[in-house]
Amino acid sequence: MGRELPRRFYRSVFRGNYPGTVRQQLAVVVNNLILHVHPTRVYQRSIKAKTTFGLGLICFYLFIIEWITGVFLMFYYEPSTGAAYGRILDLHYTITFGRVMRNLHRWAAEAMVVAVVLHMCRVFYTGAYKPPREFNWVLGVVLLLLTLALSFTGYLLPWDQLSFWAVTVGTNIVSYAPVLGLKLRFLLLGGDTVGSDALLRFYTLHVIAIPALAALIINYHIWRVIKDGGLAHPQASEEKAPQLQRTEGVILTFPRVVYIELLVFVVLMVGLLAASLLFDAPLEEEANPLRPSNPSKAPWYFLGLQELVSYSAFWGGVMVPTVLTAFLLLLPYADRRPDGVGVWFARERTGMIVLWTVILIGIIVTTVIGVYLRGPNWNFYWPWQGWPGPH
Repeated sequence: MGRELPRRFYRSVFRGNYPGTVRQQLAVVVNNLILHVHPTRVYQRSIKAKTTFGLGLICFYLFIIEWITGVFLMFYYEPSTGAAYGRILDLHYTITFGRVMRNLHRWAAEAMVVAVVLHMCRVFYTGAYKPPREFNWVLGVVLLLLTLALSFTGYLLPWDQLSFWAVTVGTNIVSYAPVLGLKLRFLLLGGDTVGSDALLRFYTLHVIAIPALAALIINYHIWRVIKDGGLAHPQASEEKAPQLQRTEGVILTFPRVVYIELLVFVVLMVGLLAASLLFDAPLEEEANPLRPSNPSKAPWYFLGLQELVSYSAFWGGVMVPTVLTAFLLLLPYADRRPDGVGVWFARERTGMIVLWTVILIGIIVTTVIGVYLRGPNWNFYWPWQGWPGPH
């Protein structure tokens, strides 16, 4: 009875014994609620680390981690200017595992921004946005924007000096957009300044509206990967996804691919937990609208735009983000050459690769300048130079 009970439980959950034959392993993918989003077979080349580095999978895992830790934080957080900061202090110093969960939520959010950008770079450098994957690239661009929106709306919730003035700067950048800029800023803040209405709106967007939309698009994005032929590989445009009767160069999803995915999750969790135990998420004194920070900086992923705005509000706040977004959305439809799909840095795509790399370097350089080289009054300081006077 002791040995039979676990077996009966396993069979009741997974609809049978542990799969030992190829047919049973194929059936696992088809019949399992989670695994059915996988193809039954995948190209062996697709699971090699150098092919994708698991970046898409990491993005998905980080979203799940954000969702789980976010629900935990919601039990204790109150989106009001009078209580928000105190609740964050309670999470950090009083509530069991509160500090770790808040740190985990923050570092996973930061990692998600980086992972989504790296994932898009991988897709670009391997030409995986080309037919028949054009629209899935567009979905990826939308997910990038939603990831930035998720991180930005969550940035305000601690209600400390750092978050208050970062959001103030960020929404000021939004206001530079022509015609709708000021109206959009008013819609985000519920007024002309960052206050209680802004905190409540950011909270609602952060915990309900944006995650729900992102979850829907993520599921569709994953489904399109399968329907568009799986992960890109050489000559992918001339082939379909691996079929049951074709075994050359393909492997079963279960168990090997599933085990690899579990390993990626374990490694990611260990890394995030280590970071959460060693490094605390930033928390300054409570927000004070009467004492602005100097320099007041947007969240780090918008500091490149803030650096450009310091030279020209039109170029930094309007032209550059508009052109970049349009470039990303139109890229798969403008680049019609079928060459170089699934190949890193294909020679046939040298021009596009150089253009993308120049844009990427520009974003990195302006971001680094904004993060490390700008001091009081947005003056330029080398890292080894001290800032003059109180700030």
